[in-house]
Formats: sequence, C-alpha cells, structure tokens
Amino acid sequence: MLHPLIYLSALSLLAGAQGLQIFHVSSQLNISSCPITFYGQTYNQIYVNFTNDAFAICLNGFYDPQSRGDCIVGPPLLKDSGIFQIVPSNTLDEAFVNQHLPSIKTKLQCIPVVDVYHSNIAARFVLLNHGTQSALYFYSSMQESLVYDVQVDGNTVDKLNITQPSQQYWTIIDSSGCRHSGVLYRPGTVVNSPETCLNLTCNQTAALSFNECGPLEHCKGNGVCTLESTTTCTLTGPTVIDFNGQVNSVQDRCVHSLMSTPSLPDFLILGNFQERSRKDVSFLDSVTLRLNGSGVLIHLEQGGRVRLDDTTLTLNSSTQLVHSVELSKDQTGVIAKVSLSNYTTSVFFDGYTAQISLTGPGLPSQLSGLCANSISSSSELRFSNYSSSGCEMQYSDTADSTINCTWATEFCELMSEEPFTACIIHTSPQPYVTACTNTLCKYPAVDGLSCQFLKAYSRACNLQNNETVGDWWTKAGCSHPQAFCQDRTCSPHEFCGQKMDSGETRCFCRALFASEYTSTNTLGGPTVCSQDSASLSLVGCLLEDKGIDYSTLHLNDQTCRGHMDQQTHMVTFSFNNSNTCGAVVTTNNSQIIYKNAITNQNSSDIIQRHDQVYIDFSCVETQPDIKTMSFSIKDSSVIQHITSGAWSYSLTMNVYNDAERTQAVDPSTAVQLDQRIWVELKTDGLDDSLVVVVTDSCWATSEPSPNGSLRYDLIINGCANPTDQTVKVEGNGLGTSNYFTFNMFQFTGKSGDIYLHCKLQLCVKENNDCVPVCNGVVRGRRSVRPKYQDEALAFISMAWTN
Repeated sequence: MLHPLIYLSALSLLAGAQGLQIFHVSSQLNISSCPITFYGQTYNQIYVNFTNDAFAICLNGFYDPQSRGDCIVGPPLLKDSGIFQIVPSNTLDEAFVNQHLPSIKTKLQCIPVVDVYHSNIAARFVLLNHGTQSALYFYSSMQESLVYDVQVDGNTVDKLNITQPSQQYWTIIDSSGCRHSGVLYRPGTVVNSPETCLNLTCNQTAALSFNECGPLEHCKGNGVCTLESTTTCTLTGPTVIDFNGQVNSVQDRCVHSLMSTPSLPDFLILGNFQERSRKDVSFLDSVTLRLNGSGVLIHLEQGGRVRLDDTTLTLNSSTQLVHSVELSKDQTGVIAKVSLSNYTTSVFFDGYTAQISLTGPGLPSQLSGLCANSISSSSELRFSNYSSSGCEMQYSDTADSTINCTWATEFCELMSEEPFTACIIHTSPQPYVTACTNTLCKYPAVDGLSCQFLKAYSRACNLQNNETVGDWWTKAGCSHPQAFCQDRTCSPHEFCGQKMDSGETRCFCRALFASEYTSTNTLGGPTVCSQDSASLSLVGCLLEDKGIDYSTLHLNDQTCRGHMDQQTHMVTFSFNNSNTCGAVVTTNNSQIIYKNAITNQNSSDIIQRHDQVYIDFSCVETQPDIKTMSFSIKDSSVIQHITSGAWSYSLTMNVYNDAERTQAVDPSTAVQLDQRIWVELKTDGLDDSLVVVVTDSCWATSEPSPNGSLRYDLIINGCANPTDQTVKVEGNGLGTSNYFTFNMFQFTGKSGDIYLHCKLQLCVKENNDCVPVCNGVVRGRRSVRPKYQDEALAFISMAWTN
C-alpha cells in the first residue's frame, strides 16, 4: 500500500483542494489561506529557489547563503520547476502524524504541498499546519541518500534525512517551537532567570507565555524590575535609535527636537542635521541645549568646540559649571550633564555621534522629540526658527559605485559577536546593526564612519549596564575610540573628513555649497568692485579638492598673495589704485576697468610640470577658470625612411609610459603634466657591427616647424640639457637604437600642441668611440673624434595635442 503522504497528489483533485500552481526559479507562493508556524514564527508566504548550488524553500525571503533565513536547504535539483498546491486536512489520516510524532498535540488544519523533481524522479515537501505547531514531511523515490538542512535564522536546527539503502523513502520531523527576542525555545522549555528577570514557558503545544521587565524598566539581577534606570538615545550619521530601540533616519537638513517634556519645561535638546559629501544623506552636525529658564543656548559642535550663545568656551577633563550645566571634554568627546526635577540628563557628542542618557524613575510623561519616538513626523519636530531656509528639500544623488553593501552587512554584524555578546542580554545590538547597515549601504565608509556605529553600541552598553566592552576595535580594524577631528574647526559650509591618500584630516566642502560652484566650473564668487579697487575670493576647500596650495597663488605681481580668512577659509585676492599688483587699469566711457589674474605661473619659467592656475578677473567680467592639462600623442609612432649615400634604413620614434618600454603611449592615452615618459629612437636596416646611432639633439617647439621661435632643448650635443634634471639619455652611441626620458611639460601661457624634434647621426664604429662625452665624463676610452656620417643625417618629429 502506498504511503499516506505520497498519495496526496491524487487527492488534490478532490473537492476542497486548491488548484495546482506551477512555479519556477525564485517563485513566491502564497500560503495565507494555510499559514505555517515554523518554530514559533508564523508565515504567509514561501519562497522557492533553484540555484546551481542548492534547492531551497524559505519562509522569510528568497534564499541567500549570506542571510540568516528560515529555510529548508539541500542539494540542487536538475529541473527548475515544480507544482504547488494546498490540500485540506481531511485528505490525510492524522493518525499517521500522531504515530510518528507524538509530540504533535494540536489538530491538523491544512497542508501546503511542494512537488519538485530530481533526475526525473519526484521529490515532495509537505508542510503540516497544526495551528501553533507544525511538522515537515519529505519524500523522494530516488535510489540515493538525500539530506536537507532545516534552518532557523541561518542556523541548522534539524535535518530531513533519507538514507539509502534503507528502503525508506521518507522522513518526518516536528518543526514546532517558540521564539522570544530572536531566541528559539523547544516545546516544553521553562526559563526562570533572576539575572535577566525573564520567566518564560514554551508549553507542549508551542504556546509561548513570558514575563520580563518592561521597556522602561531595568532588571536589578535578582528577579526584580525597577523603573529607576538609565535609558539611552543614540544619534549617529543620519540615524536615530530612540529610547525604545526604534530606528529611523533623518532625511532633511534641518534642526529637530531631540527631547522635550512638559515635566521638564526649562530644558530642550535640539539636533542640527547637515549634508556632507552627498546631498541625499544628512548627518548630525551639532547638538544644542536650550535652557528656557536662563534663556541661554549651549552648542556642542564639530571638533569638540562648545559655544555659550556666541562665545567659545575652553574646556578640559575637569567639570565646569555653566548655567547649571556640567561641561567637560576629553579625547573621546564632550559631555554636558544637567539635573532637573527627578531626572539627570547627560548629552555626549564627539562630532559624529550624540548619545542622550536619561536617568530617573522611568521616562518622563508626555516625552516628545526624535529620542522619544524616532518614527514621528519630522515636520512636527522641526524647529524652523533655528533651521536654514529650504532645509526640508530632499535630493537624490547618483548611487556610489564604491559602496560594497555585502561588506557593510558583514561588518555591522560584528556587533552581534564577541566581544559584544556581554551587552546583548540588556542592550540589543539589532537597532545598531540596522542603523549601521542602512547608512553604509548608501554612504561610503569614509572618515571612520563605519567604526562610529560600533563605538556607539559599545558606549550604549556601558551606559545601560555599566558593561565595558573589551578591545573590539582591533577585530573590526578600527582605531582606538577617540573624538574625530578633535580641535579642528571648519566653517559652516565645510565638514571635517579624512584625506584618502594620507588619512590626515582636513575641511571638505559640503555638497550643496560646492554644487553652487562646480555646476559653473568656478572656484569662487564674482569680483567685488569698489570705486578704485577690485577683489576676488576663492573657496579654500575647493582649492584643496583640486590639489592647489593657495599659498602658491599670486596676482600678476608675484608679491601680491591671497589672504585666507581663518573662520570662513575663503582666500581673497585684492588690489587698488595705490598698489595695482600688476593690474592693467583702463577706462571705457568713463568707466574704470581693473584687470588682473590669479595664477601660480612665474614669468621666468619656460616650461611647467604642474597644473596651471590662471583666473583672470575684472570689475566688468569674471571668468574664473582652472586648467588641468593632459596631452595625447597624435600618432602612436612616427617612422621615417632614410635613404642617403651608402646608408638606407628606417627610423622609428615610439613613446612609452614605463621604464621597461612595454606600455606604448597611443592616441587614446592621456599624458599628464609632470608625468615621466620614455622616448625610443630605433632604426631598422643598419648593420650594428659597422655603425651606431647617435642622437645629436632633441628639442620641443610650440609649432610644427623645428625652427619655431619658442624652443626648449632636451638633448644638446648628444647630452641631456644640464638645466633640466628630469632629462636622462640612455644608450646613446652604443647601438642602432637609444632612448631618453623626461617629465612632460607645456609652454607657459600656451595651451596648444607641443612638437618634439630629434636629429640623429650615424657613427662608424671602426677606430671610433661613438659615445658622447657629457659633463666632462668619458664613458669609454676616446682616441680620436668620432667620425659621423653627415651624409646620412636623419631628422624626425612627433606632436602632442592637449
């Protein structure tokens, strides 16, 4: 007689059975009419995956080996389709389940069935809905062993195992259980923990009951819950983890209420959010304490700066009392502590993260602000009178291709592992993991941002239960916890960050501020003119973005330098009629026109190996501009065929960007200013036992003619130009080819093409040392002057265009 559960396919045609559904790769199947309680978690959908590595049926999303899912996972199937149906309970003899699983106490209600194929032989997965309980049945007619892992949160808790040659083609397991705070409990489990104040029972029918401290209570470790506790709200990056552990992100760049309550009418905490390098991600930028009774504002800002209204305070590790607020500062950040009524409020801020801790008999009544409920409407908590105009406008930037969300997820999960496990019992890591993952999957992990979340969780753990987390930073690859950009002050349109190349900190332009200039390709504002003078201000952080040292810039008169404002970091260049700084002053219809230029060029320089800055400005027209020069070679190589007298050969000029001369520069290759290049002069058709080639001279002109008026020599009389230390000549006069190298340049004040010309001669080796003497050094014994074959002179040219 056939096994009762094998027989279900025929029963699906009976009255009461739902219609057959064919499914394919990554199919989502609806079981809401027969939901399954899988180890204490009830699901209304199942997700079927066919991959090259596995076949999986999951209940909380499609299978991903990296995720922590509730799944049945096993060997891959050869077909990528199957049949799904839900059949009523009366199609199965319930005595079969009771016989093999006496632990199942509840009544069978309905049966989702999944039929798939392996080597053209049917395999069947049956989910038995017993209300609060459930069972899994697996059948295969294959003549081989099959094992499927049954996973909860990615951990294998049981197996569906068919072992051959036992001649048993099916297996059935109990998938009942209870879950509480992410922990799985088997039926019949009883927990009584005075340390955590948790009393929990998962009875024989997998019904859960428990008692524990409320969200506003604290377990004293003896089974007693008390309302006298410390509750912490954490704000880091754009995210807010409120007093109740809820997570949300602030989307705008406004000032919001973080905490206020009618029971503390004289106290309000505000958070100011600003963008950094992306317009669509906001960061907590500063925290303000407003004391209504005294009418003062205390601002906790980046770099550890604290202001009382408009006055900057000098703080250290010793506590200072300022308007009843205890203020202190150390290498980790700034702390402001205030006691009002029955509560003590502590505010910590390190430039990235703020943590507000409230100690007292539970939370005050009618508490409001993002820390009370982070998912509150942001518009209701926005303080417009402290916010900038248009701060509520939201943007959508292009996704950053450097972001690795898989890495970010794995990194953030470190908070669920050692050494943080001591915190989990009283401070759940999940809100911090969620905040960390959501942020790092949208914003690059720069400026130590990733480590801020781990630091915040570690500190929250200490605040909640005085638990000190050990050396977590070594495992995470973070630096020892300390305030970021401590004592570095940036202007309001800047934020402090790390340089990618050196790790040093500097002030970067905020994205919205920078976009005003980058959209028009400018580095500063318009010219400011008065009756007899003119000035132009450039943005310091934009100059740094371009790699320009403002101290190297000057006006036409090189003694006229820019002045940087130490608060705004704007660099201003100015001149007037008493000191024109080389400006050209003209009149036009009674209008005085002052014309000058900001540059890093020196009039005595013929060539230049760094980006040129040339920004001309006047009172009537301003066109700030910066030129980043690169050069493309016009031809991959230049070949000249030489026929003269006794010599007939070809001469090739090739350019490379590596010393081994394996990477040829072609027309698509951009050659940057000050980039080193190698030029090879190679002949074909000469007998190297008789003659060698000597490069007599090479020079550059700004026009095609080798006789152009503007000329720069690279090789003179077979030797490198002694005034240019970048020029090196190798192999000259030693064979039928040689090469030289130099750093790329351009003619000062010119942005056009550059033409390279070389003149070569042949030297008969017999009784001659053909190697030129350079700087008085003879490379070989030289008995007589080399005999050059003047009748075989060769000339070759090559051009660059920028």
